Amino acid sequence: MQNLSNGATSNGSYLDRTFHLSEQNTTVGRELLAGLTTFVSMAYILFVNPIILGAAGMDKGAVFTATALSAIIGCLLMAFLANYPIAIAPALAITRSLPFPFVLGMGIPWEKAMAGVFVASVLFTILSFLKVREIVIDAIPKDLKLAMAAGIGIFIAFVGMQGGGLIVADKSSLVAIGSFTVPTTWLTIFGIFVIAILMAKKVPGSIFIGLVATAVLGLATGLIKAPSSIISLAPSLKPTFGVGVEHLPSIADPQMWAVVLIFLLVAFFDTAGTLIGLAQQAGIMKNNKMPRIGRALMADSISMLAGSVMGTTPTAAYVESSAGIAVGGRTGLTSLTTGILFAFSMLFSPLLTVVTDQVTAPALIVVGVLMVSALSEIHWNQFEIALPAFLTVIGMPLTYNISYGIAFGFLTYPILMTVAGRRKEVNYIMWIMLFVFVLLLYVLNVIPKS
Repeated sequence: MQNLSNGATSNGSYLDRTFHLSEQNTTVGRELLAGLTTFVSMAYILFVNPIILGAAGMDKGAVFTATALSAIIGCLLMAFLANYPIAIAPALAITRSLPFPFVLGMGIPWEKAMAGVFVASVLFTILSFLKVREIVIDAIPKDLKLAMAAGIGIFIAFVGMQGGGLIVADKSSLVAIGSFTVPTTWLTIFGIFVIAILMAKKVPGSIFIGLVATAVLGLATGLIKAPSSIISLAPSLKPTFGVGVEHLPSIADPQMWAVVLIFLLVAFFDTAGTLIGLAQQAGIMKNNKMPRIGRALMADSISMLAGSVMGTTPTAAYVESSAGIAVGGRTGLTSLTTGILFAFSMLFSPLLTVVTDQVTAPALIVVGVLMVSALSEIHWNQFEIALPAFLTVIGMPLTYNISYGIAFGFLTYPILMTVAGRRKEVNYIMWIMLFVFVLLLYVLNVIPKS
């Protein structure tokens, strides 16, 4: 029998057989808490995604539902296909920094843009079936994989500090320290200390306890508004469902080829970098390879394809999954829990307004500390490795884009290894990726201005 009171599992339980909990030295209770922590850390996408895509002319209600459904599909696929504690949802980085501001700048209607998303999703799925994505990830040197993990850690810590008000934009220095006269900033500080103290005392579920404590303090002090209601039915998908498929003929326009290429390349490397970073954190990597990586990539591809049909931007593995991994999530039961909570969110969306940036910021900052430990394993005494690794690490937070950080590493690693007399150690895939990233940077930075 399964004892849910203490989270223990027997070898014969369904959950243990399905997710191999005993093999991963984890429990049902720990996985459920990890899934809940991941969901709380990434629930913001349900509100942010509709706002951003709504500015492009899309129906916000339909985007909300499409966002939730694509996250549910992605999390369930990741749980049962790959058995990874990694959640999938529409990628905010792609939504915010690439497609629609870029597409609208080119004067392309959102209906045609969704056709581009659909075509990119089909190509994405084909590449996964052909194991192209798996081959690329396996070919990345261990030092660069470690740099990706550390870079993502610094990136999400930066996002947390920004969202929590500890860091603000500044015209003269780009960023500056936030104002401590802003009451909500103290919520972030409170949450950091709560989680840090609990982590230092090795209290199980420290991060989730910190999230709850911060939310409770915010509600008690009035810094977080209490929800006006509890239950709200999910809006209809009709305004966006199938629009991309209906506008497929628009792909004949050469201008749309750049749009497809952008979606494809950025989603490809954004997900690859995130998967590698999270796998490093969770201890999944074996001999510099990810077991079942092909299944994880298929889960990502299929959810991206489903999302493009329903009416949302490409899905990707979420860096916020690191919060659940830090709590102890090690199997697909974590992502299954997250997916189930996304399903509930479609009915209880008003409650999610309690999860503000100040609530999630402390968790992201602390998780950044945990992920940056990967730096200790990089060969810093070898400059031909140190520079690409360093550029990868700092490139992610300073460009606010995981793909750019990866690009900096891939553009320098093959060249420096060659001039250092270590050309034979460079996989031919790395040379191909060098030219791919040159193309990516050209498409992202030259075509929109031309």
